[in-house]
Amino acid sequence: MLYIVDRRKNPTGKSLGNRQRFMRRAKAQIKKAVEESIRTRGITDINNGDQVIIPGKTLKEPGFHHARRGGNRDYVLPGNKKFVQGDRVARPNEDGGGAGGSKASPDGDGEDEFQFTLTRDEFLDIFFEDLELPDLLKKSLKQTTAFRNARAGFSVQGTPANLSLVRTMRNSLARRIGLRRPKTAEIRDLEDQITALQEKANKRPSGKLTKPDDEKLHALLADLENAKRRMKSIPFIDPIDTRYNQFQQIPDPNTQAVMFCLMDVSGSMSEQMKELGKRFFMLLHLFLHRRYEHVDVVFIRHTSRASEVDEETFFYSRETGGTIVSTALEEMKKVLKDRYPTDQWNIYAAQASDGDNYSNDGAKCTALLAEDLLPKCQYYAYIEITDEREAEIFAAAEGETALWKSYAPLAAVNPRFSLKRVTKAADIFPVFRELFAKNRAEAKT
Repeated sequence: MLYIVDRRKNPTGKSLGNRQRFMRRAKAQIKKAVEESIRTRGITDINNGDQVIIPGKTLKEPGFHHARRGGNRDYVLPGNKKFVQGDRVARPNEDGGGAGGSKASPDGDGEDEFQFTLTRDEFLDIFFEDLELPDLLKKSLKQTTAFRNARAGFSVQGTPANLSLVRTMRNSLARRIGLRRPKTAEIRDLEDQITALQEKANKRPSGKLTKPDDEKLHALLADLENAKRRMKSIPFIDPIDTRYNQFQQIPDPNTQAVMFCLMDVSGSMSEQMKELGKRFFMLLHLFLHRRYEHVDVVFIRHTSRASEVDEETFFYSRETGGTIVSTALEEMKKVLKDRYPTDQWNIYAAQASDGDNYSNDGAKCTALLAEDLLPKCQYYAYIEITDEREAEIFAAAEGETALWKSYAPLAAVNPRFSLKRVTKAADIFPVFRELFAKNRAEAKT
């Protein structure tokens, strides 16, 4: 039998197990609070955690207690001055409930609500859950900072695979020169001189050398012994010579990107449609932050006229009117020309609409996209937001909206342009599945 003992410390001194159990128990309330938070928070705030409020009544835990009525019970009571032996004690006139139960108060006071802080990863987990993203994609989106290995000099410790041969041999050579370690050629030269003197002695009739040669032979033998001793005591490579290549992870330098959010705010766009568009914009912003260090967001809303606005006006303004989509595309073209040159910015655009458009405006929209916008964009996504009833009508009649008819031929020939229909939050993921696949394919090529 396998036993696993987890000795990892809880983060920041908190009880991670208790926190996870609490979140599982209160998951429904936390999820509802996150949904409310998504409606009110900004697109650029999606990358942060949040504080959610949970009603206090939802935090009660079940427990066992004695009922006030029914059953046989024995009491052991302390002495008192009110009762004597044989007196009958009246039953308390109270409603059912155990000790510690809440009681109604005449002034309407109740229990406080519970405020709970979600970490960034916990908030994103709940946000991704509604979109039905796979676990692998959730993890990829959370990792907003990309790192790469870079050379960071040398170290005296490391793995054999990182051994720097050039630097190690350079240190070895410097040490041997500094300590004057004899070279192999020097020892060989001494041995040759000794051999020559010995052969000279063998050729003489007496078998002995003259006194000067004999002194020279003894000196050479002493030098040879000393050289061999020094060679053994001073190794060719010493552990202090070894150097290892050192690497460190540094943030991958990212270029800047701009994200254009275009949305139809005419009378046909309901609040639910705008909320689905907001979720899509949030996810796109989160994806871009994974790849780029700096991301600008430009909001363009349109009816029969288009204008660049702030985020609050973009989602919550009550302006309404007819629908001419080309005005938004012209406004995007103008902003690109004024502030975002293509040689300095990576350009992404997302357009949300219910598909309605002025009948004579389709050709102009197609021309603006094909000639002016798509050649400058890394990616352009159009999501058509419809409710489920309209989606069933379109499916039964095999019909298409005016804007879809204008965009479909262009999307068929341009890989940077994508069309998707969205009826609920879970439908947003197919757009991002295609977005990730295209960007990965471009990165490989």
